[in-house]
Amino acid sequence: MAIPQQAAFARALRRLVPEIGLGDLEAAPAGVRAQAVAADGSMVDDFLIVEEDGAVHVNNAPSPAATASLEIGKLVSERVAAKLR
Repeated sequence: MAIPQQAAFARALRRLVPEIGLGDLEAAPAGVRAQAVAADGSMVDDFLIVEEDGAVHVNNAPSPAATASLEIGKLVSERVAAKLR
């Protein structure tokens, strides 16, 4: 029997993949994500946006990057537009 969190997760997934069911899910350990490291070896814990001639680079976009993606896009587009003026 599924625990309530599994059922809720499956329901949420069905918004993206309607055919998915509880039998398609399996428990797994937490994942690992890439983390930017500065030249001095320290971890870059925040967004890192670097500007160069003719380019704007998003070098680090830690979680919640997905929820912040529109704002990151807006920031990058504003910086590019400023360079073109």
